[in-house]
Amino acid sequence: MKSAAKKFPGRVAVGLDVRHILPATRVPTLILHRTAERVIDVEHARYMAQRIPGAKLVELPGEDHMAWFGDQDSILDEVEQFLTGRRQAHEPERVLATVLFVDIAGSTARAAKLGDNSWRELLETFYAKVREVLHQYRGREVNTSGDGLLATFDGPARAVRCASAIRDAVRSLHLEVRCGVHTGECELIGNDIAGIAVHTGARVASIAAPSEVLVSQTVRDLVAGSGLVLEEYGTYTLKGVPNEWRLFRAAN
Repeated sequence: MKSAAKKFPGRVAVGLDVRHILPATRVPTLILHRTAERVIDVEHARYMAQRIPGAKLVELPGEDHMAWFGDQDSILDEVEQFLTGRRQAHEPERVLATVLFVDIAGSTARAAKLGDNSWRELLETFYAKVREVLHQYRGREVNTSGDGLLATFDGPARAVRCASAIRDAVRSLHLEVRCGVHTGECELIGNDIAGIAVHTGARVASIAAPSEVLVSQTVRDLVAGSGLVLEEYGTYTLKGVPNEWRLFRAAN
């Protein structure tokens, strides 16, 4: 018959009492513990850190016991810092993308005229139409905010055509939209995006008149030969964006 130790080695390990040898530890020691861990209370880690000479205790947020669950990057950063004296700087993930901003023109006045319930129903219909068009042009919805929408595309020409299609599609709802398109590097933050390119696209959209699709010069240069007709719209200073920008209006 096998002994309990051979059948259940984990139980034996858990039952070991090593408190008396902690002060005898003479090697650099790093103790990592998640403060809300559900298996072993953080006080045990604090106890060890107090009794091991020179031990470093780092308490991390989280409740997972296993190191390979939850926020693994924080654990790896602390180990790297402990072993090498430095930690690698994490570069934000950036991608080149075309951003499209769509904003309902005159939304405040329309909402006041319709009332909350009717306006909410109209918005739901509006977003349904916009998402249908986005799907046709392989756009990715990033987020919505009140009466506007931000989407990204892997090609500027498709983004401009999508903007024009959205403008035409929502006319049946007696709505007009302002659209702005820009291409640049965007920082990925989960499912969201950020960066100067996003800010630029929003500013381009804010200059557009109702039912206009405006694009930056960057987009105009990239879609050369695509068949899109882009008319000179003027040179503008975009709030919070360096330099002056030539803007163009989609004519088709």
